[in-house]
Amino acid sequence: MGQTASPVGARAPGALATAAGVATWLVPFVVMLFFAWGFATVMIDTLIPKLKGLFALNYAQAMLTQFAFFIAYFVISVPAGMLLSRIGYLRGIVAGLVVMALGCLMFAPAASAGVYWGFLAALFIMAAGITTLQVAANPLIAILGSPDKSHFRLNLAQAFNSLGTFIGPFIGAAVILRSGVTPPDPKTTPPALLESYRVTEAHAVQAPFLGIAIGLIALAVIFWLFRNNTAVPAPARNETGLASFRLLRRPRLALGVLAIFLYVGAEVSIGSLMVNYLLQPKILGHTAGVACHPVAFDLLRVFYPCLHTAQDAGKMVSFYWGAAMVGRLIGSGALFLRAPAGRLLSLCALAAGLLVAVSAASTGWTAVAAIIAVGLFNSIMFPTIFTLAIDGMGPKTPQASSLLCMAIVGGAIIPFITGATADVVGLSLAFAVPIACYALVALYGQFSHSRPAGEVAPAMTAP
Repeated sequence: MGQTASPVGARAPGALATAAGVATWLVPFVVMLFFAWGFATVMIDTLIPKLKGLFALNYAQAMLTQFAFFIAYFVISVPAGMLLSRIGYLRGIVAGLVVMALGCLMFAPAASAGVYWGFLAALFIMAAGITTLQVAANPLIAILGSPDKSHFRLNLAQAFNSLGTFIGPFIGAAVILRSGVTPPDPKTTPPALLESYRVTEAHAVQAPFLGIAIGLIALAVIFWLFRNNTAVPAPARNETGLASFRLLRRPRLALGVLAIFLYVGAEVSIGSLMVNYLLQPKILGHTAGVACHPVAFDLLRVFYPCLHTAQDAGKMVSFYWGAAMVGRLIGSGALFLRAPAGRLLSLCALAAGLLVAVSAASTGWTAVAAIIAVGLFNSIMFPTIFTLAIDGMGPKTPQASSLLCMAIVGGAIIPFITGATADVVGLSLAFAVPIACYALVALYGQFSHSRPAGEVAPAMTAP
């Protein structure tokens, strides 16, 4: 949970001045959107172990929470792009906020019913709203100012997205995982008592999402007040829909779509399984021994010398997302001034894959430090892939944005594959799936570094 160089092509000096003027007052509100959907998305990482225990799910079944959430990106992205071309950026953002709030409110009836599919439906609707926000906000933050600073603006906005993902697990762990993730044994517990337990615990899940809904409605009111401001750049009309897929003739965009799919899948797989991964005896689980004796990683050990509860493990997820926040703050400044974006993407993807491998092969705090450090290198990947992929798209940027947002469906597919693999070979070996994803992302970074933007494959050029 995640997730624009020269995005609007050449613009006249007057248009640039207008966009720069807009940026002075609109950018902070757009940045708030990044924080809001980051906070909401990362709540799923603490929701998964809770629902896994509550409904006695295996890993593959538990990953259906991520499937229900991220499949919305595949279903909604192109329609969201069509909507955006008709009603504009600001009204599109209002629509996304309202739909997202509706999904959060649906957690209440899902909790009352105490059924798994109710939570899946709520997650899908919430994600439909987030998808609409992503399609609108990613290109909007990039065009609110000078094109050569778009990498900086989007990475800065993603840093606030990471602030939301850093804070979210603390709230989720405190509220959702407070009573643990292990339910009464269904073999020895009367069905009526087990059903009552599920309903009671499900109500604990709904609280943070109802609070999120209130904040989203407040944001929707703010953007509704700005909806008629003519200074806000308008997306091109009649440039979306199924015709968007013709843009995949451009190798840089097409492979960027694949890279987003792989990156989001890898990031979400790790975040989704981290609580259960940390609770393994060989890592930082209940069993005394290697997990609890003094080691070099003093900072982490000060906070959690040994994880005694799922709530402790849930809070540790914050460090994974917090590392991404730190990396994005660094990436939005000095790094992009010193290294080409494509080359930097390759190096970060290779480092992330190596750290996952080190964690999977290690025990105790070595494994913890390595898996948390992956977040640092995840940090710049989404905004960098996004900006590389739509570089030079000009007025077709909303189309390209909808395709890239659709590729976030990788967060549905790859975590399910990783979960199914974990059911067979265990969590550590299942991390081979995200390792392979990072390797392919590294190849895209090298490709984009060596190929010019906007190039169309000769064999696919329209007559």
